[in-house]
Amino acid sequence: MSKQKSVLKDTIPVRQGEEVNLNALDVYIRDHLDIPDGGPIQIEQFAAGHSNLTYLIRSGEWEAVVRRPPLGPVALKAHNMEREYTLLKQLHPLFPLAPRPYLYCGDPSVIGSPFFVMERRHGITLDRDFPPQVEYTPALGREISGTMVSTLAKLHEVPYEEANLQSISQPEGFMRRQVQGWVERYERAKTEEIPEAERLQRWLIDTLPVSPAPTVIHYDFKLNNVMFSRSHPSEVTGVFDWEMATVGDPMADVGAALSYWFEPDDPPELLRGLGHSPLTVKPGFMTREEFLQAYAARSGRDMSGISYYLTFAYFKLAVICQQIYYRYKKGQTDDERFARFNDTVRALITHAWRQTERGQF
Repeated sequence: MSKQKSVLKDTIPVRQGEEVNLNALDVYIRDHLDIPDGGPIQIEQFAAGHSNLTYLIRSGEWEAVVRRPPLGPVALKAHNMEREYTLLKQLHPLFPLAPRPYLYCGDPSVIGSPFFVMERRHGITLDRDFPPQVEYTPALGREISGTMVSTLAKLHEVPYEEANLQSISQPEGFMRRQVQGWVERYERAKTEEIPEAERLQRWLIDTLPVSPAPTVIHYDFKLNNVMFSRSHPSEVTGVFDWEMATVGDPMADVGAALSYWFEPDDPPELLRGLGHSPLTVKPGFMTREEFLQAYAARSGRDMSGISYYLTFAYFKLAVICQQIYYRYKKGQTDDERFARFNDTVRALITHAWRQTERGQF
């Protein structure tokens, strides 16, 4: 299944304007962590991701990952490094696919913002395409689909009371707060009028479902937030980007996962809005319906109301893109990847509204 080729790097030189004070970081980490003396810390940047900035640091054979918020002003309550660190610290012992966190720093004078340091996991991430060393087959797509389903279901089985995750979560009234909160975020970051947006927001508020029993949820569960083994590309070695994780409605987590799970006959404007053809359109990957059926069989949960959650997930994804575009529009970032995110927002909101009219996916 794997070709004998050199393994591609998953890091790049630190992007201009996203540098950190490496000397200050080196001193702070050595003062707080017992790491081997392998010389001054070296740094590179993980290229993927549109939100938090993530760096690989290395001293000799020792490696770790640093996560910090994006540059410039950020949305209210977003990019909370201390919360993500705390969640990982409590979750890792019960769900080892979540990386182990090492250190949190709340002092912005060190690198310009709060940050935390966590373990480095090795493997491949699937973003725009499969890496050259992996020979793709429809059978592999099917295996990866099944792995994604089982990993999500396994997360939803974590006894969150044992992890004390309720201390940083509010399971009661989760969906009502979510809908109201994301509507408010959209209004704060809005840069243009989209005809369907107001109707969509009203529909989400007026048709709020009754939630099942709460579970731990990742809330951004997608292929490029999962790392797979280089030797067995359908095996998971890590799950990342826990910024949105909490204890809440598991159907919201499934809806979010399905919103990233595109099919070949999805609207072209939606696929174009993402900037590339998603991997799940390849032959062999499960359809959304097959993903849903596999999750239902694995979890035993009633999935009859999933259409609402998928519609909300598309809206939430639109808001995230809108917040990023707002930062670009205001000159808070000059990353050209974000220049057409307004088109992505429009495509997602239009698609979400069509979903309410169809009543199914």
